[in-house]
Amino acid sequence: MKWIKRILLFLLTLVILFLIIAIFIKKEYRVEREIKISQPLEKVFSYVKLLKNQNEYSKWAGLDPGMKKFYKGKDGEKGFISGWKSKKSDVGSGEQEIINIIENKQIDYEIRFKEPFESTSNARLSLNSISSNECRVVWSFDGKMNYPMNLMLLFMDFETMIGNDLQYGINKLKRIIEKN
Repeated sequence: MKWIKRILLFLLTLVILFLIIAIFIKKEYRVEREIKISQPLEKVFSYVKLLKNQNEYSKWAGLDPGMKKFYKGKDGEKGFISGWKSKKSDVGSGEQEIINIIENKQIDYEIRFKEPFESTSNARLSLNSISSNECRVVWSFDGKMNYPMNLMLLFMDFETMIGNDLQYGINKLKRIIEKN
């Protein structure tokens, strides 16, 4: 009986220690990837500003070919919503909305995950002209994990996990744009 109390006391101490550590851990994270595309900025922007086109290059859009998708508003304009619902737990359901567009410069999105857990994150596609026939595209993702879930930032490498998905997407985007 004495060893059970010691184990429980040890576990309780460990939980309290983790909760204290979580107080001092950042709650926000940012991941971004960039690529050069050999096409004029205007051509690239006219393609990426349409949220429906993400179905062609985003890794996340391809995780479940059978997911249901819905759209509200006019694509390529502020307020347009692209939503999804999947039976796969790693895809879940949610929506993203264009919250800001600066023509030929950037598109800002708010991503609202509903299942398997609720959270809101932001993403951005930024474009810069390098020359008349080349531009740089930066895809970034900003997330937040509230206390005490922010403790997961110590154990999970979001930079690699999300970064690999972003890199996959912009590599595919480059192939699509440069092919046309």
